[in-house]
Amino acid sequence: MHMSPPPPHTTPESGPPPVPLGALVPLTRPGWTEAGRHLLAGLELGVDEVNAAGGIGGRPLELLVRDTAADPGRAEAAVEELAGLGVAAVAGEYHSVVARAAAVRAEALGVPFLCSSAVLDALTEEPATWVARLAPAQSHGWRSYAGFLLAAGHRRIAVARQASLYWETGTRILRDHLGQRGGSVTELDADALTPRELCDALAEDGATALLLLAGTPQPAVPLVRAVRADRRLDGVLVGAPAGQPEFPRWLAALGADGAGVPFLRYLPERPGPPAVRVGEALRARLGEEPSFVAYEGWDTVAVRGAADVRHRAGGCRAGLGGRGGRGHPGRDPVLPAAGDRGAAVGLAAGPGGRPGPGGAGAVPRTAPRLSPQGGAWPPEVREGLPAAVARGPLFAQRTPKSV
Repeated sequence: MHMSPPPPHTTPESGPPPVPLGALVPLTRPGWTEAGRHLLAGLELGVDEVNAAGGIGGRPLELLVRDTAADPGRAEAAVEELAGLGVAAVAGEYHSVVARAAAVRAEALGVPFLCSSAVLDALTEEPATWVARLAPAQSHGWRSYAGFLLAAGHRRIAVARQASLYWETGTRILRDHLGQRGGSVTELDADALTPRELCDALAEDGATALLLLAGTPQPAVPLVRAVRADRRLDGVLVGAPAGQPEFPRWLAALGADGAGVPFLRYLPERPGPPAVRVGEALRARLGEEPSFVAYEGWDTVAVRGAADVRHRAGGCRAGLGGRGGRGHPGRDPVLPAAGDRGAAVGLAAGPGGRPGPGGAGAVPRTAPRLSPQGGAWPPEVREGLPAAVARGPLFAQRTPKSV
C-alpha cells in the first residue's frame, strides 16, 4: 500500500503544523494504475501551488496518499485511518465503485470527501452532508454518448461488459436512452467469452457498434485486436465511453488498431490560459500528455483550497467549505465551470496524429453543477463557498472524443 507519513509534530523551528489532506488513488493493480498516476500528479501539483502561494492560512498543505488498488475495502480502511490522523478532508479516487465505498464511510465518520473523477450517480444511498463530486454524473455523460451514437447512425449496439456496478449502470443508461429512440443494446459477457467467441457473437448479432465496458489492458486490448483483425467486422465502430483511450498506453499497446475509438472525456476544445499553464506543469511532471484525470486532480485541490481546507481550533474538521484564509491564492479551477462543461465525444488520433476510422468531432452538452451528493450544501458550508466552487471546477467535460 502506498503510504505517505503522518504530519510531523510542530516545533518552534519547523513553524506551524501542516494541514493534512487525505488522497485516495489506485496505484497498484488491479486498479487502473495509469489513471491513478495522472490523478496523483494533479493532486500533488495543486498542493505544491497552494503551498507556494502561502499555504492555508499560513500553514502548508500536506498530502497523505493511500493506494486503493481498486479495492472498496481498502478505500474504507484508508478513510478510517485518515480520519484518525485528523485530515481536513479526503479527496481523489478514480474508480466509481471504490469511490462509493469511500463516500459511504466518510459520510458515516463526518469526514469531508471530495470525489475527483468517479462518476457513479449514487455515490451514497441517501442524501449526504459530507460528500461532493467534481465530475458530472455517469447518467449525464453516457446519455450524451448514446446521443452521439444515434447521430452517427448507429441503432444496433453491442456492449462487451465485465461484471461491475459501474458497467451494469452504464449498460442500463445506454439501453434506456437508445431504446426510447428506436435503438437496441445486446450484452456480450467479456469475462466468459474469448475474443474470438465475442467476435463470432458480434458478427451474428449484426450490431454496427461495439462498446468496451471492460478494463484495460485486459480484456479490452485483446478484444480490440480481435475485432480489428476480423474482416466480418470491418464496418463495426469500436467505442469506449469510460475513456480508456485517453491514456498514452492505449496507443502504445494497440498502435493503429487503437485509433478511431470514441470515448468520453473532460477537456474543452479550446483551453483557456489557466488550463494551458496547468497543462504545461502536468506535462513536465508526468513526462507525457496529461489526461483529463490529471486536470481533475489539480481541480480537486484548487477547489479544496478555494474552500480553504480549514481546521477549527483543536484540530476539528471544518466542513466542505470555509472562508478564505490569509495567503490563499484565490485561483479559479482550470476545467470549465461545471455548468459549461459539456459532455463531448472525441475521436482520438492514430499514430502520427491522424484521426482514426470514424472521423473526429465534439458534441457539447450541459453538465450538472458541482454539488454535494444527493442533497443541498449544509448552511455552514454554503455560506463559506467561494465563487470558484459555486461555478464548478476547471475543465471537466465528458465529451465523446476520440483517439
